Amino acid sequence: MPTGLTKDAGWQIGVSRTLPQSPSVVWEFVSGADGLALWLGTGAELRPEPGTPYETAAGVSGEVRGYRPGDRIRVTYGETTVQVALTAAAGGRTVLRFHQERMASAEERERQRAHWQRVMERVAAALDERYDALR
Repeated sequence: MPTGLTKDAGWQIGVSRTLPQSPSVVWEFVSGADGLALWLGTGAELRPEPGTPYETAAGVSGEVRGYRPGDRIRVTYGETTVQVALTAAAGGRTVLRFHQERMASAEERERQRAHWQRVMERVAAALDERYDALR
């Protein structure tokens, strides 16, 4: 099977990065309005109950599939599913992961890989800016 193609979830991609901030700081950001705007889309508001709908200012809609505070958020996004997850790392740091599955093709997977890499850069920069401001 080609890299990124799964038996059950179609094409998938994951991007991760270890950030210098604590899991609570990263969670507060990615689950708050500014963070949601970066990874899900401007205007997105999520309620932490599975099955609740959301819509971005760009008109993308979906629903919450899973929401475990401090751990992960899983939502549908068009025909795909997106998950953001956090794991504590040594030294008070956090591993942040974006994962998208149920994509239609290898080409879509590659486009989304570049998308999630850009999102990760923006999230890391925003966290660095906030974290530096708090010191």
